[in-house]
Parts: sequence; structure tokens; C-alpha cells
Amino acid sequence: MGFLPVLLWTDALFFLLLGMGVFTIVHVRREAPLRAAWRRVGSRPSGMAAAVILLAFLAIGLVDSLHFRQQLPATEGAPANAPVAYSSEVLSALDVLLAPLRTRVEKTYSAPFATELYARETVELPGGGQARIYPRLTWGGAHLGEDMSKRDADLAKRLATGVAGALELWITVAAILVVILARRRGNGMRQAVRAVWRGETVLAWRSALVTLGCVLLVSILAIKLAPYYHVFGTDKVGQDVLYLSLKSVRTALIIGTLTTLVMLPFAVALGIMAGYLGGWVDDVIQYVYTVLNAIPGVLLIAAAVLMMQVVIDTHPQWFSTAAERADARLLALCLILGITSWTGLCRLLRGETLKLRELEYVQAARAFGVGTPAILRRHVLPNVMHIVLIALVMDFSGLVLAEAVLSYVGIGVDPTTISFGTMINMARAELAREPMVWWSLMAAFAFMFVLVLSANLFADVVRDAFDPRRS
Repeated sequence: MGFLPVLLWTDALFFLLLGMGVFTIVHVRREAPLRAAWRRVGSRPSGMAAAVILLAFLAIGLVDSLHFRQQLPATEGAPANAPVAYSSEVLSALDVLLAPLRTRVEKTYSAPFATELYARETVELPGGGQARIYPRLTWGGAHLGEDMSKRDADLAKRLATGVAGALELWITVAAILVVILARRRGNGMRQAVRAVWRGETVLAWRSALVTLGCVLLVSILAIKLAPYYHVFGTDKVGQDVLYLSLKSVRTALIIGTLTTLVMLPFAVALGIMAGYLGGWVDDVIQYVYTVLNAIPGVLLIAAAVLMMQVVIDTHPQWFSTAAERADARLLALCLILGITSWTGLCRLLRGETLKLRELEYVQAARAFGVGTPAILRRHVLPNVMHIVLIALVMDFSGLVLAEAVLSYVGIGVDPTTISFGTMINMARAELAREPMVWWSLMAAFAFMFVLVLSANLFADVVRDAFDPRRS
């Protein structure tokens, strides 16, 4: 069975950002001051722990960005040279990995690790009459057969197997790390183990290993349990909530990263120009971002999203699949958030540039006749990049939360796009029913809480490492 690769707009931009990240890593390795700053980031236990968690989320988002369309089977009697037809459904590599979770859909709600539906239903008895019972799930615990008494023992067995597998994998990774550190330090294995255990390494490898152990434990347990049980239960239409939570990670990453790609040119260019050139240029730029700040952000975003949705609805011929249509709205939301969120960084860069233009080396360059573009490129821009980096990292978590809020009020991503906001929006009605369905909201909250907390911790460490006043 063949497949047709599909490159969505958000995929291309996401890969572009990853490429820029790789280029940045290469550049940092060549510059001693940057290496020292990032070494300070790595020396903080909270920074290394947050980096491990963020890399885990990034891996999920990367796998979910590899899209394709499956080849349809040939119809009977079709000639051998008939053109190949592909499904209109766009899948990702993550969908393939999570195929058991994606395809095994129940009838409706079921609690985590349950083997029966969450609500009673009226069924016809074999001997006649009716009874209200909790119907058996089609997939959850199906391997147990009709003997539900084995569920607790089966869960305990799979939990023990998962813990053992996670411990084995963690020991392997830790051993590889110790061997590498022993070779670099030029001492024995015992000294390397002692250094890692006591936290005496340059980078906080102990914190990274502890966090990696937690990530491996959760991941291996999910791998062991998810094919047989609904770990986080199912939603109203019977979809696995764990699958929905993992699919929401890519949407959060796209919103948090692509929005920065949009706002960065506006903020950097206008902020530096306003601070360095001054005069009427400064007045115009200040007027623009003051007017934007005076407009309520939610109303501005809502109006822009609705206008973009009208454009999308009136031009269906632009999109060959429903995924491309949903991706267009996601990209539009990133553009709108980027255009409306550049003002804060622009104001910071303007203030910093006002200070830099009065320094001696800038005045000397101007006296020697160096052009304004060269001064901005060589002397001003490199000295404000720490502000840019700090602001971008700290804005990431705010943008993730903004998507959740906008999708909750109905002006965020397309309803067919899985995101934390749409999960929370669906859970709004579930909390009001009796009995209350709580697991969809808790799953979305847990994933989003871990992602945002990791981003905030990493942002604090980056701020402390790159801010000259804290060095």
C-alpha cells in the first residue's frame, strides 16, 4: 500500500523553524560568549529538567507533522494502467503509531481503565424483558473476555512490566552518558558516576536523568496499557482521550512557535528603527503600536479570525482536503496572533536601542561614516538579541494559553482540529451532566500544565543566563 506525502503550510514553517534552530546551535558552538551563556542555562537543574520535557513534546509535534495520504485499493475490473487514487483523509506518522487508539472507537463515554460504558443503557434480555445495565466496551479490556475479575491483576502485571522496561531503558541511557562523561573528563567510570550522582558536572545531568526517568516511565506505561485499555477514558463520541491529548501537542507547538516567526520581523525591525532613527519615524511607530494596544485584543483577534473564515468558506476550491482547510485557519490564527502581539517586544527594543545609540562605539562608527544599515546590523542588533531571545521564550507559554482560551470561546482553531482548547470546550458540557465526565478536562489540563510549566521554567533560566544585569 503506497502513500502520497502531504506538506501543509504549518508543516513547512515548522520545519523551517527547526532548521533555524539547528543553524542557531551551530552558530552557538562557534561563539564563546554564547556557549558560556547556554552553559549557564544547562548548569541549572530546572533548566535541564524543563529542556528534557520540552524536547519530548517537540518529538511528538515533529512526528505529528509528517503528513501523508494513503493509497486506495484498486477497484475490480480497473485496467492495469489506471491512475492511482489516494484517500482524502490526511494522516500523520503519529496517527500510524497510535493506530490502536485512533481506530478503536467506543460508543460513548467510558472512564479511565474502564471495561464498561459510563452510563446505563436499556437492553433487551435473552428471555424477554428489559434491564438497565452498563454495557460492555467493544475495545477496552476486550482481551479479558467476559471475566472482569482479572482486570486488576492484569493492570498490576502490565504496570510492573512497564516500570521494569522504563528502568531498563533509563539505566541504558544513564550508562551511555556516564561513559561519554568519563572519556571527556579523562577519569574512570567510578569518578564519572560519583560526579553525576553528586551533581558536580558542568551541566546538570543529574536533573536531566531524573526528569528523563519520569518521562520514560510515563511513556512506557502508556505503551504497555494503551493498546488494551483507555488510559484517559473516552469522550462523547467514543474517541480515546489519550489520543486526543497527544494530537493536541502539535497544535500548541505550532501556535507557540509560528506566531513568534510572524511577530519577530515586525518587532525587531520597527523597534530598532524607532530607537535609532528617532524623529518622525519614532513618532509613527509609537503611534501604530499605541493604537494597536488601545484595541481590545480579543475583539481584534475575533474580527480578524471571522474575516479569514469568510474568505476560507467562499473559496473551497483552494483546498483539496479538509486537513488543508483546517490548516489554513490554523495558519491564519498564527498570523493574526503574531500581528497583534509584536507591540510589547517592539517597545522593549526601542528603549534598549535608545540607550545603545549613545554608547561610544556606536558614536565612533557614525563619526567614521559607517552607514546606518551597517551600524544597525553590526552594533545594535547583536546587542539586543538577548532581549529578543528572552521575550520569545517567555511568550511561548502565553501563546499556548491564548489558543486554549480562543478555541474555548469559538474563535480559535477549526473545530475539526484537535487542540487543548477544543478539548476544554467539549468538556464544558460534560462537567454539567450527571454523572460528571471529568477526565477529558483533566487530561487537557495535565498536558497543557506540564507544557506551560516547562516553558516558563526554561524561560526563567534563559532570562537569568542572558540578561546582562543578572550575569
